[in-house]
Amino acid sequence: MTYSVKEIHLTLQGEGWHTGRTAVLCRFAGCNLWSGLEADRAEAECRFCDTDFVGTGGPGGGVFESAGDLAAAVAAPWPGKGAGGTRPFVVCTGGEPLLQLDEGLIGAFHGAGFEVAVETNGTLPAPGGLDWICVSPKAGTELALLRGDELKLVYPQQGAAPEMYEGLDFRHFLLQPMDGGAVQENTRLALEYCLAHPGWRLSLQTHKVLGIR
Repeated sequence: MTYSVKEIHLTLQGEGWHTGRTAVLCRFAGCNLWSGLEADRAEAECRFCDTDFVGTGGPGGGVFESAGDLAAAVAAPWPGKGAGGTRPFVVCTGGEPLLQLDEGLIGAFHGAGFEVAVETNGTLPAPGGLDWICVSPKAGTELALLRGDELKLVYPQQGAAPEMYEGLDFRHFLLQPMDGGAVQENTRLALEYCLAHPGWRLSLQTHKVLGIR
């Protein structure tokens, strides 16, 4: 199987439960909820995406002919053994990574020593072997993943109230203010919701504050 990847680079995880953790980001091309083209946004199932996942022309991106080739590309930027023997960490994102991420690739990442996380919209089943599953639900879509490690809800979304997801089998529940022109107001709303509902934790997009990818 070949894998189409927009970009691969070393970063600090910018949002969610692992915020601040050194990671290699592997952004897969393509999504099942939007083409990624602005001309199609108004008709997309997800209309607020702030990510460029079209094509394979980003830093480190390309078409990889095998799981081993992609695992080697992900391992290349990792700086070496960390404090306390920190395990290398790869975050598979998109677009929608579960259109391509399979057990063979997860095995290749593990073979290279990596802990493997996925950030998904949750509409597709996950292959076995993942170490961390983060689901970010989108209003109007049906979840195929009803359990995992982290549910990270972009907030507010009409038709995707936090209480709709509280009964699902996740270890952590996070609210992330929707970016865009109303981000300050959305941050205030998310903060107020978390204060009133302590089961939810606030997630901020710190990579944007820091100016890193």
